[in-house]
Amino acid sequence: SGSPPSLLGGGDLGPPSLHPSVPFAVTVEQHIGNIFMFSKVANAILFFRLDIRMGLLYLTLCIVFLMTCKPPLYMGPEYIKYFSDKTIDEELERDKRVTWIVEFFANWSSECQSFAPIFADLSLKYNCQGLQFGKVDVGRYTDVSTRYKVSTSPLTKQLPTLILFQGGTEIMRRPQIDKKGRAVSWTFSEENVIREFNLNELYQKAKKQSKPREEGPEEAPPAPAAAGHPEGETKKDK
Repeated sequence: SGSPPSLLGGGDLGPPSLHPSVPFAVTVEQHIGNIFMFSKVANAILFFRLDIRMGLLYLTLCIVFLMTCKPPLYMGPEYIKYFSDKTIDEELERDKRVTWIVEFFANWSSECQSFAPIFADLSLKYNCQGLQFGKVDVGRYTDVSTRYKVSTSPLTKQLPTLILFQGGTEIMRRPQIDKKGRAVSWTFSEENVIREFNLNELYQKAKKQSKPREEGPEEAPPAPAAAGHPEGETKKDK
C-alpha cells in the first residue's frame, strides 16, 4: 500500500486524517498549566512578603507536590522503539537507508506527556520498514542530552525535541535553536509535525525504497506495543 496504514490495519485509504481536536486540547492544557504556574508564583511572592516562614513552607510544599505527584504516562498502542544511552547511536547507524524520527523527552515534563499520544498516533500511521519512530528519555540518560544538545533544565523550552535522522545524520529538529541558544517557540500538534517533517513524502519514499528488499506480498505490521518496551523495559521503569 502506498499510503500510511490506518489504525485498524493496512489498506490504501489515502492520506491520513488529521485530528483538529488534539492540537486544540493540547493548547488548552498548556494555557491551563501556565495559569496554575503563574498562580503558584504569585502565591509564593505574597507569602514571602507576608511572612518569610510561610513563604518557605509554601515553597517546600510545592516542591514536595512536584516530586511526588507525577503526571500520568501514556500507555496506549504505538510503533515506537525506546532507546537507551547505549543503543541510540548503534540503532541510528545500523541501517542508513532507514529514516528515524526520534523524540527526546523527560517524564517530568508536562509538555512531553501531552505530546506522547500524538507521537504514538503518528507512529501508528506512518511507521514502515524505511521510516521508523524512536524515543529516548534524556531525563534519565543525561549524557544523551549532552551529545545531542538537548537541554534538560527545568526552565527549558526544548522538551520535547523531535529530530529527523537520515543516514544516521541529523537533518532537522523542532523546536529550532536560535543563535543565543534559546528554543524557538513551536506547537507540537499532529498537523505541525506532519507538515514540518514532510511525513507524507517521507512515507512514500520509504515505501518505494523498501519494495526491492521485500519478498512476496507485504505483511501486516506486528501488533502495536501497548505498555511494553523493547529489551524488557516498561514505561513505568522510565
